[in-house]
Amino acid sequence: MRSSSGRGLRPNVLGTFDTIVMAVAGSAPAYSIAATTSVLVAAVGPAGPAALLYCAIPMLGIVLAYGRLGRLDVNAGAGYSWVGRTLHPFLGFLSGWALVVSTTIFMVAGSLPAGALTLSLFDPALAENTALATLVGAAWFLAMLLVVLGGARLTVRAQLILSGVELVILLLFIGAALLRGGGQLAFDWSWFGFSHFEGTAGFASGALIATFYYWGWDVTSNLSEETRNSRRTAGLAALVGVGIVFLLFEACTVAVNMTLSATEIRAAGSNVLGALGEAVWPGIGGKLLVIAVLLSTVATLETTLIQVTRSLFAMGRDRTMPAALGRVHRRWNTPWAAVTAVGAVAVAMFAASTALGSIGEVLGAAVTAIGLQIAFYYGLAGIAAVVAYRRTLLRSLRDFVLGGAWPLLGALFMLWIFVESLGELSGAAIAIGVGGLATGLVPLVRYWHRGSLYYRPAARLDATHAVTSQDLDGDGPSQRPDYTDRALATDF
Repeated sequence: MRSSSGRGLRPNVLGTFDTIVMAVAGSAPAYSIAATTSVLVAAVGPAGPAALLYCAIPMLGIVLAYGRLGRLDVNAGAGYSWVGRTLHPFLGFLSGWALVVSTTIFMVAGSLPAGALTLSLFDPALAENTALATLVGAAWFLAMLLVVLGGARLTVRAQLILSGVELVILLLFIGAALLRGGGQLAFDWSWFGFSHFEGTAGFASGALIATFYYWGWDVTSNLSEETRNSRRTAGLAALVGVGIVFLLFEACTVAVNMTLSATEIRAAGSNVLGALGEAVWPGIGGKLLVIAVLLSTVATLETTLIQVTRSLFAMGRDRTMPAALGRVHRRWNTPWAAVTAVGAVAVAMFAASTALGSIGEVLGAAVTAIGLQIAFYYGLAGIAAVVAYRRTLLRSLRDFVLGGAWPLLGALFMLWIFVESLGELSGAAIAIGVGGLATGLVPLVRYWHRGSLYYRPAARLDATHAVTSQDLDGDGPSQRPDYTDRALATDF
């Protein structure tokens, strides 16, 4: 093992199909539905389909923003690099920090249900034991940590199995629930309207939760340095992935509305899909959907680890965090130091989580806190795309809509729900969400004071002169400044 100086991640490992698989797995359809449906119902009642629909429209604007920024700068840090080179390095670092904090929180929030679901397959009573569920969840996490350490190719192979089985089970039960009929409610188009929202604050709360559903597709950008023809592939895969999970989320939320009452959904908590399975196919149905959720949870733990380790790798490479995080494994070309650091932090958080309350309490606060951080860094990326392409927006209607209006709509929507929802969230969620962002000021000030060249970017992202039109459409060289060749005298 050695420093990444003169050495980076392994290029051209992933193709288009591989990257689409990662985008879908990153959004974790079964896990998102199971973990978040009861929270969404508590916030907006039966208007879950509406919240998901109206969040999807601006979310596509953020997907477009990521795709366009990825054509200018192929960087494992994604938004951390893009926002820093268009808006301001301080905002860029906080954008990257928001991703690091949200993914770190999720590693516990996701691993606990994985442990509980595993135990529930053997004895439902064991699933209520937080300490035991934490231990089993930590074992799943460490297994995925080793897979991520083994490289992007091994990661995708694991995802093909995990996500493939998950989607087959999920589609089977969604179809059965929709065709079955005779549930709690008949289909109602008002579920897609605004009548069930309690004012703008209620709408913002629902949209914030819906943001958590979609979160994770941007793993394609964090994998861009390891993807073939990444200037096109990362953005295309994200767009296709979001389209797939949008259809799954809408179909499943409608199926749940038609099959389970609001009381049953709240009582089921994070086992909504298990309750749906029992209603559709008593006996074995619940078990099968629990397996789907378990596979989805493990799959999204893997993509989350990809995101946080690649982000920390980019930060270490740029000396905005300890330079050791930028080290790459000699054989696997993976950021082994970042993987090790994330594993150590997660193990400590697993130990602390046993004192925080039940699994449901931990998960509920984590979902809303993560939603705040997602809205923050997605919003900044949307604005960054508009700034980077500002001089090209009037060239055609397509450039104006896809490069300006839609990404800007997405950015303003994300920042609006961030601000609007603050008055509706619990103190714990705000403390985790906003407090987590605020902790990023410590490394920001430290490494800015130490003279990290990230805070003095040599080149700003600008679509008019940064690359030629041929580069935008092809796979030309990345514009990422090589900070490692101008390393600081002290790495830490």
